[in-house]
Amino acid sequence: MRNNLSLWPVTRKYWAEVKFGNIELRKEPLMLAPMEDVSDQVFRSLCKRFGADLLYTEFVSSDALIRSVEKTRAKLFFEEEERPVGIQLYGREVDALVEAAKIAEEAGPDFIDLNFGCPVKKIAMKGAGSGMLRDVPRLLEITEKVVKAVKLPVSVKTRLGWDEDSKIISTLAEQLQDVGIQALTIHGRTRSQMYTGEADWDLIGAVKNNPRMHIPIIGNGDVTSPEKARLYFDRYGVDGIMIGRGAIGRPWIFREIRHFLDTGELLPPPAIETHVDLVREQLRATIAWIGERRGILHSRRHLALTFKGLPRFRELKIQMLRSESQAEIEALLDRVAEEYAGFTAAAPHSSDEQ
Repeated sequence: MRNNLSLWPVTRKYWAEVKFGNIELRKEPLMLAPMEDVSDQVFRSLCKRFGADLLYTEFVSSDALIRSVEKTRAKLFFEEEERPVGIQLYGREVDALVEAAKIAEEAGPDFIDLNFGCPVKKIAMKGAGSGMLRDVPRLLEITEKVVKAVKLPVSVKTRLGWDEDSKIISTLAEQLQDVGIQALTIHGRTRSQMYTGEADWDLIGAVKNNPRMHIPIIGNGDVTSPEKARLYFDRYGVDGIMIGRGAIGRPWIFREIRHFLDTGELLPPPAIETHVDLVREQLRATIAWIGERRGILHSRRHLALTFKGLPRFRELKIQMLRSESQAEIEALLDRVAEEYAGFTAAAPHSSDEQ
């Protein structure tokens, strides 16, 4: 019997437990991480459907935004059904980020998020993203001026520090709160770790339990199952949890976690036929959004990480990633549904993005 994702219950009525600015979220909210070429409007909408409480756009370059680069401006678009949603900005120049924040505010999001955590070399080594962790005075100047320049709440996403010898998050969290941010997301790794090793949630918990901190603290890193989410909420007391790579190819992870948080029960994994239907829906929506050629190229990041765990799937995966037409990909999806009938969707990925 096919598991129908649409029948899995998600409770939408609740008392607000987490607040920043005018944003009110339920107790133990779940956030979708901002991920380049992943958290586009199609994927965000899917995650929202499956229970994500707070969404972020892909990160937006402040320099490209103030130059009115069309592809960058397109990232500001979101659907009303996605709310509450924030636009995330990155860069290293104070004036550019302030101007970009004003432009982003005009797009009408619920908040502005500043990225001081991206570890990718081409960004960090230019002093943006996690590169800002090596220039804390500039990081704080940017944050304070953005806070003063916009009326929306401003939040920050960052890491523990640049490397093992500079885990500055405890002090930095207080400094960021002092200059006016209203929420802080912490990924439990340093920049030098990238995505290797295990996320250090002890330091995230230390920030949350600092009596000076009063803004919401959102934890991020290695949350790939309902059991981990429950453990991290209970052990570290964070206000929310952000999920990244654990959701790629598995947007229903939000529903799995929410159900477990609310009931203590694990939902059965969806049947492979249901998984195929969801991939097909996402592909069609992406193509309708940006056209067949671009839609196929854009979908490859998701296709590369979906159907993980299926035996002898490598050849089908290669064919799917090399396909040049929607019809070809859909034919391969039909094969997946037929050849793997009776299987269930894959287990979570071993690590979480950002």
